[in-house]
Amino acid sequence: MIRKVLVANRGEIAVRIMRSCREMGIRTVAVYSEADRASMHVRYADQAYCIGPAPSVESYLNIDNIIEAAKASNADAIHPGYGFLSENAEFSDRCDREGIIFIGPNSHAIRMMGDKITARKTMMAAGVPVVPGTVDKIHDEEEALKIIAEIGVPVMIKATAGGGGKGMRLVKHADDIISSLRMAQSEARNAFGDDSVYIEKYIQSPHHIEFQILADKLGNTIHLFERECSVQRRHQKVIEETPSPLLTEAIRNEMGQHAVAAAKAAGYYGAGTIEFIVDDNLNYYFLEMNTRLQVEHPITERVVGIDLVKEMIGIANGDPLPYKQGDLKQNGHAIECRIYAEDPDNNFMPSPGTIQHITEPLGLGVRHDGYVYEGYTIPIHYDPMISKLIVWAKTRQEAINRMSRALHEYKITGVKTSIRFLARIMETPDFVSGNYNTHFIEKNLDFLMQEPECDGQCEDIALIAAYLDYTRKLAKVSTNGTTQKAVSRWKDVR
Repeated sequence: MIRKVLVANRGEIAVRIMRSCREMGIRTVAVYSEADRASMHVRYADQAYCIGPAPSVESYLNIDNIIEAAKASNADAIHPGYGFLSENAEFSDRCDREGIIFIGPNSHAIRMMGDKITARKTMMAAGVPVVPGTVDKIHDEEEALKIIAEIGVPVMIKATAGGGGKGMRLVKHADDIISSLRMAQSEARNAFGDDSVYIEKYIQSPHHIEFQILADKLGNTIHLFERECSVQRRHQKVIEETPSPLLTEAIRNEMGQHAVAAAKAAGYYGAGTIEFIVDDNLNYYFLEMNTRLQVEHPITERVVGIDLVKEMIGIANGDPLPYKQGDLKQNGHAIECRIYAEDPDNNFMPSPGTIQHITEPLGLGVRHDGYVYEGYTIPIHYDPMISKLIVWAKTRQEAINRMSRALHEYKITGVKTSIRFLARIMETPDFVSGNYNTHFIEKNLDFLMQEPECDGQCEDIALIAAYLDYTRKLAKVSTNGTTQKAVSRWKDVR
């Protein structure tokens, strides 16, 4: 049985994993870079080990250093979280060789689903619908021209080892094929060390919908329904919700069955996600499989009532799934907003710096997964996401209202954040109606970037007033030879 887990990650996901471990009576080990010495996950864990300098390649991507920390701490298992080494087959193999349990799938499944061409072929063999396109990698520009001529524009050129929008280009005009192909290959080479690409037909008005699956080592596989992930910016998710406002119950059941078939075809065990692209007519196609825990997993946990991290640990222990598909149902509605330390008014540039003040939202149906605190300095070396705000309510409209309230309460000073931008999304008619797709932000950008009625200075004015009030209360005055605190001049002293 797993008694101690090393979390090979940082930030909010490391803290989130450790919380479930603590509830299970499992001790935890944090690893951290020199830039993360004061991070919350280091404070929360039972033990902590420095694994290198700030750059990820020298710390959180350094397999040797992480394995050394696992051995030094006598950890039974490693949970990779998401990002970094979470979908690295070599890391999974190394854990096996060192006798350390990898809380995730085996390396064969990671390799199979990590290569987009292999994944497409596997899904086709399993009868799962895939987007029309190439079956093999593109070898030269002449081949690309020929294939696109057959499929017809628009098409998407994608890196076979891709993810996170890297190595991806939308081609709307035939004249752009060669330049787009070269840019996609160059970006893929820089991001993944592999410039292989393939071509898919571009789906007009696409919706990005994914299904959460769980599978044990005994061959039992279930899905935990869908997440709507179509609010995206530059192919990166911004807001997710479940249930999807697009799907009918019949399509939901059909897609869920295909998600389970996809996981079985990969010989998969652990938690994973089958991602689909869906058009306005509810035609759906396999997009890719993420062989890890997703950023947006909390909304599924809230609606289905299952702790996915605890289930991952149980599966790694060799336990059978305690649920059958018929035991599961969606209860209410959940929404997640990703909070970034970035400046929407400056083209969403990252905004590292020191947190001066933070007020986290509270109340019924509100969950906050974060890792920053007052006085903490956000490092420049990593993704600018600092927290996730999750709400649950009985209905979708109530969930939107609750999220709006929670975002109103959420205050962070010292750095710029995306909070106000997210609050505007909650007010956008297309989002409120549920009538949106992956073009949502682009379509509604003017509305989303509008300044509030006080031209964006409301918070600055409030901060100035609060500071003046604070300093005046601290001021000392002399009365009849004695010293006392001054009465605040913001009060009526008549």
